[in-house]
Parts: sequence; structure tokens; C-alpha cells
Amino acid sequence: MEGNMKAIFLALIISVIFAFDHSSLQVNGQALAKSMVITWGKEYASIHGDELELKLLDKNSGSAAKSKAAFLFGSIEMLIKLVPGNSAGIVTTFYLSSKGDKHDEIDFEFLGNVTGQPYTIHTNVYCQGKGNREEQFVPWYDPTAAFHNYTIHWNPTEIVWYVDSIPIRVYRNYESQGVPYPNKQGMGVYTSLWNADDWATRGGRDKADWSHAPFTAHYRRFRARACKWNGPVSINQCASPKNWYTSPVYSKLSDAKKGQMEWLRNKSMIYAYCKDTKRFNGVMPKECSLPQF
Repeated sequence: MEGNMKAIFLALIISVIFAFDHSSLQVNGQALAKSMVITWGKEYASIHGDELELKLLDKNSGSAAKSKAAFLFGSIEMLIKLVPGNSAGIVTTFYLSSKGDKHDEIDFEFLGNVTGQPYTIHTNVYCQGKGNREEQFVPWYDPTAAFHNYTIHWNPTEIVWYVDSIPIRVYRNYESQGVPYPNKQGMGVYTSLWNADDWATRGGRDKADWSHAPFTAHYRRFRARACKWNGPVSINQCASPKNWYTSPVYSKLSDAKKGQMEWLRNKSMIYAYCKDTKRFNGVMPKECSLPQF
């Protein structure tokens, strides 16, 4: 057992530097200023070259940006440095979403904290407008002290959330068994900083302290090594086996990656919808009985 833990720990360290090929992710990258636009709170946000800054000044302000293009499958990544200090009630986001009431969505949301307490990394999947697939983690690093890499890898087989090249969650495609999966709608890439102190920190018990405003989040090096959405014709084109992300090597995590993820989930996970029997009155979502990784 001790030997296995040492092997996993060593693989974890090595993976931070080498395991996910960040150089290849930059192949289709361009300066953030050319690939994203500010959509909300233009007086509080700025884009310069390959950096985006979002600010929140009061209850009624906030800011957001989105990609100019939408995508269907691939790897989407961003470097993010979260709001430091007392960020209770403040939510910073990086997510993919289509449009409309029946939208699909894949989320990274970072729920603020009271000074001295950890952030919450909140993940979720929406299919055809329905979510309720949350998993949450406590970061094993200080997400406010430096930039960290957050990547969503999404293909016809599975969705994988990575933090600094380490997989933290997998959601597999079980559409053939009646489980919805986001694979027919192009999704844009979104970022935002906003006030959610009615629920974000300890269920809304810890409110935003506006004496600490402005709250500022920094984004850097948006990269989308992904299939560009060009309407319904893209459904088949982006799922083609000729694409790099549909290669068998990306259909399932390697044993080394699974070891990293299992170690991390045991260490840092604080909520999983598939374990919340009370929430679903004992009638659990079907995918909860199926292997995810």
C-alpha cells in the first residue's frame, strides 16, 4: 500500500509538469484579445493582449467575457488567478455553454471564502437545460497566489475536468442507456465575476464584505484546441474519428491518471451528487450506478 501511494504521489508531481501536453494546446491559440470579447460590465473589465481582468465593485456590478467562437469537442483551457483575501459571496467562473432554454453547459465555478478559509471548486454538467450534477472540491493549493491551469477536455466519450493537468472529475457518455450527454450543441467559452452572496458561501450565511471591494480576478492564456461550431453540420464533423480527441487514447483515462484522480478525490472532494441520496429521495440518477472512470 505504501509503495502504491509513493508511486501515485510521484506520478502526481511529474504530471504537473509533463503529463498534459500544454504546448500542443497552444497550436490553435491566439491572443485573448483576438478570441474573446467583454459582454457585461465593460466599465469594470479589460482585455490587454493575452490577459483579461474582471472586477466587481458592489452588489449591482460585475463583469464577464466570452469567446467569439463556439466549439463542439476538444480541450479548452484558461489560466486563472482568483480574488484574494475575503471573497465571501463572490463567484468567479470559467465554463462552456450553448444558448437557449435547452442549453448544454460544462462548469468550473469558484465560490469565494472568508479570509483564512478555502475556496470551493464547483463543477457541474447541464444537458438540455437540466443540471443537478454537481461535484465540489477544496483546492490543495492557494488559487489566489498564482495562476493555475483549468482545462475542460470534452469529446464524444467523456468530459474530464483538469486542474494543473490533474484530472479531478469524469462524466462519461451513457446516452445509449438513456443518460443525457452534451454532444449536439456548440458551446461558447464564458468567464464572469459576480455577487452571489445569497448562496455561494456556506449557503448564503457569509455575505460579501464590500469594504474589501473592488474584487478582482485575473485570466490569462485562453486556448481552445477544439472543433469550431458551424451549425448542425458540425455534429458529425466534430465527432469524426479523424479528429485528434476521438483517438482511443482519449476515450478513457490511463491507469496513472486514474490513480492521480482517485488520490485527489479522496483528499479534496467535499460533495458528490451521486452520494446525496437524501436530495434524490433514494432514486438516484442512472449514471450514478455506472462506472465513470
